[in-house]
Amino acid sequence: MGVALSRSAHSLTNALVNWRSASHTRLLTLATEHQTLIHMTSVDLRLDAQWVVPITPFGALPDHAVMIDNGRIVAVCSAEHAEREYIARETVSLPTHVLLPGLVNAHAHSAMALLRGIADDVALKPWLEQHIWPREGRFLAPDFVHDGTLLAAAEMLRGGITCCNDMYFFPDAAARAYRASGMRAMMGLPVLDFPTSYAANADACLQAGLAARDTWKSEARLAFSLAPHAPYTVGDESWAKIVMYARQLDLPIQTHVLEAPDERAQSVVQYGLAPLERLDRLGATGPGFIAIHCVQVDAADIDLLSAQGCHVVHCPTSNLKLANGVAPIAALAARGVNVALGTDSAASNNRIDVFGEARLAALIAKAATGDAASLPAATVLRMATLGGAAALGLDDKLGSLEAGKHADVIAVNMGGLDHVPCYDPISHLVHVTGRDQVSDVWVAGERLVEDGVLTRVDAQDLAARARFWQDRLQ
Repeated sequence: MGVALSRSAHSLTNALVNWRSASHTRLLTLATEHQTLIHMTSVDLRLDAQWVVPITPFGALPDHAVMIDNGRIVAVCSAEHAEREYIARETVSLPTHVLLPGLVNAHAHSAMALLRGIADDVALKPWLEQHIWPREGRFLAPDFVHDGTLLAAAEMLRGGITCCNDMYFFPDAAARAYRASGMRAMMGLPVLDFPTSYAANADACLQAGLAARDTWKSEARLAFSLAPHAPYTVGDESWAKIVMYARQLDLPIQTHVLEAPDERAQSVVQYGLAPLERLDRLGATGPGFIAIHCVQVDAADIDLLSAQGCHVVHCPTSNLKLANGVAPIAALAARGVNVALGTDSAASNNRIDVFGEARLAALIAKAATGDAASLPAATVLRMATLGGAAALGLDDKLGSLEAGKHADVIAVNMGGLDHVPCYDPISHLVHVTGRDQVSDVWVAGERLVEDGVLTRVDAQDLAARARFWQDRLQ
């Protein structure tokens, strides 16, 4: 019995020693983990994807992550580095996706989504004078603008567009719609010399627009520009005031220019100058000048745009649909002019789809120049992102996935059969991807589209509003 007790005591002693050793090991492990956690950076959100295309630097980075905190990008890094250096409160895994910056629609009349398909197969002048302007004269009002803009914003977000350069009447109503949707917008404050239901003349336009800017200038996701409609609808006296306000308030100027074939001849007859030469003499051109369309520019115009550091917005679908021609984008890019992509309105497109514009821009440039190397996919993708941000003067905040920039990120699902095999994700983003393959969208780190579903906008209610307007407009 004594021997048994001795063995039992010995076993108990060994068990106690083993327990102490195991406890010590666990304590050491916990201490090590705690020390590791102390040295890890805490972030709000981690996005893991099969590829990340940051735009700057250019390329497709496999098995990378985007780290986001307080609405801004903290880092773009390998998944291994993210695991070692960061601890995230939320992680979203996207194993068959590409992450890239939100697309920038550098020219739209968003509220005209309510006029989609109202007049197809008509040239620009009769399209405006016989179909668009008469309906605007009857129905243009703040509620029309709010509902149309919200409809467009929903379409844009679902297609990966996180920022829009808008130009339309009643910017206060449009601002309310953009705030409701959560996306970013530059509000173009419209200016025309002739009367509309928005304002009686250019002076009234400027007063109404600047009042809207004063109301909304503290809204984080909104920016503002002056938006004279075109050289042929705004006279010299009004342009002089626009230039003065733009300089005093540090606002960009955006305008349609040389969109249709007859604009140059009309300008020479009326003013003795070509449109861009006239605007340059009036002081409108420069790094804050956004020239929309530029279909009919010649070599002298390209020299002027390049020398003044202006930006051009290319809207290939609208230009083709209205039979205005093909802008010489390759020649502009060769002279160092920053080119962005725009959709124009759903009334002249009929889609608000920057992925579609990117593919079309690449293809028609090759046909127009006879050079298959013209506008490669990488160039066009930059036009759709960082090029658009630069045109709006926001390239220090948007357009690429870089530390410190706003966390405006989109996810494109390349897991379907139409994306295999995939030798080059960047080529696929331009030549294969459709907007329906955008699965998720974040603006300032806020998820506005989740697995294809809008998180802020009630789609059924919005569709009902659109049908209400259809019954009135047709």
